[in-house]
Amino acid sequence: MAIGIMEVFLIKAKGLKDADFFGRMDPYVVIQYKGQVRKSSVARSEGKNPVWNEKFKLRAEYPGSGDDYNLILKIFDRDLLKADDYIGTATIYVRDLLALGVESGTAEMQTNIHRVVLQDRSYRGEIHVDVTFTTWEEDKINEEVLGGWKSSHF
Repeated sequence: MAIGIMEVFLIKAKGLKDADFFGRMDPYVVIQYKGQVRKSSVARSEGKNPVWNEKFKLRAEYPGSGDDYNLILKIFDRDLLKADDYIGTATIYVRDLLALGVESGTAEMQTNIHRVVLQDRSYRGEIHVDVTFTTWEEDKINEEVLGGWKSSHF
């Protein structure tokens, strides 16, 4: 089994379905991978086409436990006076990226556009993400390398 760092570069979203009736949306993204969670900053008043340009690091292993190699991006609209609105989810299958990274030391899934959808598969917009995987020695992966609490933006 190989261990490494999966770096997610959250670039932007386009054409998100508007969750606000008045004003512009304040979208943010919750990134999940095998029990790890990171949260982007809130793109204040950026509406349907927010830009984040943020990087997040997650621990990844290949082959890992279980078959779940889905990187999940959930998009929400930040609201001050009520619960945040759920906009939709994009799922990125990263098994092939990890396998290639183990083989060559590093692999990159250059900027791809992923559909943002609801459970019923209705289209909610698109999100642009770049993902890389680089193998590391397990004993060198720590909170400092992963960015820890501060970099997760919680």
